[in-house]
Amino acid sequence: MGKAAARASVWLEGKARRSGKGGGQPSGLDRERITEVTVRLLDAEGLAKFSMRRLAAELNVTAMSVYWYVDTKDDLLELALDAVYGEVRLPDPDAEDWRDQLRTLAREYRALLVRHPWLSPLAGTYLNIGPNSLAFSRVVQRVIRRTGLPAHGVTGAISAVFQFVYGYGTIEGHFFARVQDTGMTPDAYFQHAMTTVSETPSTAEVIEEAKDIMAARGGDTVEEMLERDFVFALDLLVAGIEAMVERAG
Repeated sequence: MGKAAARASVWLEGKARRSGKGGGQPSGLDRERITEVTVRLLDAEGLAKFSMRRLAAELNVTAMSVYWYVDTKDDLLELALDAVYGEVRLPDPDAEDWRDQLRTLAREYRALLVRHPWLSPLAGTYLNIGPNSLAFSRVVQRVIRRTGLPAHGVTGAISAVFQFVYGYGTIEGHFFARVQDTGMTPDAYFQHAMTTVSETPSTAEVIEEAKDIMAARGGDTVEEMLERDFVFALDLLVAGIEAMVERAG
């Protein structure tokens, strides 16, 4: 048996622009409404629990009614993925210093990943070529071009900054989701975890060695610690771009 053909994208072949499959669509539904409820369910219950049947129940329709508007669950998840990219506030790529623009884009992307923890696995699954995603990518590219890096360094700089943000925001989002499941506050959860690993022989030595680093990190709350680390890491990347521009010049 030959391998199955790779799935392309809902954004190709005009599939994303259809309002339905033809006559007889259920009243009170449209693709925008279905996508909006999909995002809400993914935020509330996570990717693992999402199903077309669950979505239909939330919409108070049959599962077959949903299929008037999308062919597959993958198509719907792609639509939801691009919908949340529309939440990103994009700076004017020609109006400010590129450093400020880059920091704005990085912060917006991080916040998006934390707000929607299901985004990161989907962004790594699909082609990510919806209109909102492409608008974000276009502004990122324009901002990095303005740094003065040679053309061959543009994609590497984009990867350095936004793959860092992807990883940081993904782990941060998963942390807060885990905390929410415990019913504890982030600060209480962090203190409990640190106490536990400090008292466990197999991990205590590593924690002891890192005490000075943790103390120097600063921040009275988990939120402050995460923010300080993010800002410093982003400053390192901006400084690295500046250094590479100077080297190239």
